Amino acid sequence: MPDRLDQPKASRRSWRPRLDPDLVGRGAEAFARFMGTGRFLLYMTAFVVIWVALNALALWGLRWDPYPFILLNLFFSVQASYAAPLILLAQNRQDDRDRVALEQDRQRAERSLADTEYLAREIAALRIAVSEVATRDFVRSELRNLLEDLEREDDEDTGDA
Repeated sequence: MPDRLDQPKASRRSWRPRLDPDLVGRGAEAFARFMGTGRFLLYMTAFVVIWVALNALALWGLRWDPYPFILLNLFFSVQASYAAPLILLAQNRQDDRDRVALEQDRQRAERSLADTEYLAREIAALRIAVSEVATRDFVRSELRNLLEDLEREDDEDTGDA
């Protein structure tokens, strides 16, 4: 099929693997979550103690990092240089989630306020409608008054005759 000018060319970089764009973010969150645990501190403490012990004892000529422990400091520097941006990335993702949750809460509050105002208007309308409706006591009193008026008229009619 000849190349068509109205369609873009297929990418020549189709050999590259497709990565989930959220993969790094999820990994950063998992890393930040792990770094905030006691287990991480325990592992790092054990690692440092073993490192120093092996280098201090110089067993079997294994002294690969003498006293100032430059290599160990390099490991910690590399860890810190990766940990800080990963923790910041995890915080940014949490901020994004918090922002979305806050927006949803705001919308929910607006809907609740609108519903409450609607119900308040309906209750006010019902109160007005009920105040115009004749109550049982009102009807009884009106019937008593009417009965008294009829009795008075009967008495007047029988007294005149």
